[in-house]
Amino acid sequence: MPRSGRLRSFIREYNESQKTKRMSFIPPYIILVIEFALFLYAFIEREIIVMILTSILLVISIIEAVLVSKEVHEEYVRINCDRIITIKLDDFITETKEINVKRIVESFIDKYPEYAPNRNDIYRTTCQILETHKQEKIEKILTGELEKFIKKNKKMTVDEIVNSFLSKFQKYKKYRSEVYEKTCKIKGEE
Repeated sequence: MPRSGRLRSFIREYNESQKTKRMSFIPPYIILVIEFALFLYAFIEREIIVMILTSILLVISIIEAVLVSKEVHEEYVRINCDRIITIKLDDFITETKEINVKRIVESFIDKYPEYAPNRNDIYRTTCQILETHKQEKIEKILTGELEKFIKKNKKMTVDEIVNSFLSKFQKYKKYRSEVYEKTCKIKGEE
């Protein structure tokens, strides 16, 4: 592994970047190598005009490579920041047990003022986390009610249990596939 900290962090950023970003990173360096070879050839042959034109292209390729590297770095920083915000925000929501999005965002920014510029991302992430928590809660309640219902109706088939359960508990109609999967799993464990 390279000793340079910057090079190690760049390699890590490159490896964690999207495939399209990695692919866009390769052509500037291939072109850079080709142009350098052309420049050396022109230097050896003493072709001044070719050397000047190739050196201009060489400088443009170096700038392009630097810009692509910077873009990979910025993407890595953004994704890493989103990850950190998501983790901190999830812990914060779990601690506060608040369900109002506006209050969560305000309280989170009060506690972590360094994330104030990311207000829109915090708002979006808060909505996603609250939706996930809601789905987890519904799934937990659904599993508990379904287990009780199956214990009372052991002789029924899976389809009969699903139909009976959904007719008794109308609020779970939109979760028909989950009810079916859980019923199969619970019946299979018996």
